[in-house]
Amino acid sequence: MNRQDATEAAALVDRMLANLIATVPPKGRTGSQARTAIGDTRANAMKLLVADEIGPPLDLCFDLARQAGATLASIESVRAQLDQETTVSLGATLVKNACVRFCLATESAIISTMAFVSRQDVVTIKDGLQQPFAEAEEIAADDMDSMTYQALVRLHAAITNHLVETARPLPRMLKYRFADVLPSLVLAYRLYDDASRADEVREENKIVHPAFCPITGQALST
Repeated sequence: MNRQDATEAAALVDRMLANLIATVPPKGRTGSQARTAIGDTRANAMKLLVADEIGPPLDLCFDLARQAGATLASIESVRAQLDQETTVSLGATLVKNACVRFCLATESAIISTMAFVSRQDVVTIKDGLQQPFAEAEEIAADDMDSMTYQALVRLHAAITNHLVETARPLPRMLKYRFADVLPSLVLAYRLYDDASRADEVREENKIVHPAFCPITGQALST
């Protein structure tokens, strides 16, 4: 990459890695390894870009951040920040697109290890992936980068299939409505004849305070 393109790309990489390091928990050996790798890549970004060697270090940074405990929401925030970046040079544009793909790959890896108790959460995540993948696939197609396009399509299909299969055995959701605000313990007893499922009701409906549940919500069919 020529120096002018590398200068713009290095600034983009620095901003992106600053957001990525914020996703890493402050404690633990894996967190320390992730912060070290990210710091080294930020410090040497210009040299790596000029030598066209930025790819493997960025891949390592994302992988270590994931291993350290970066969440799906935090990696998505890194991707969203990249979407706001406006690039001028070809080199910076290519780096931006590559970083978005690293985000999507990392999000997919995180999702593959998640445990779900709510079909609603599965559907929300699946729907949320549609636009980011579609945009990345369109960019790869416009660039006539068939290998990247096919890789994105395969990854999108694989994670969608994983989410569909994950959601399949989960109970379906039914809407309920009560006449008054009730505690989650009472809701669980009335819905399931089992007050011990109060936490389940709270988690399913994202209830802020278990003593004051909204009169409407969703419950599992079983």
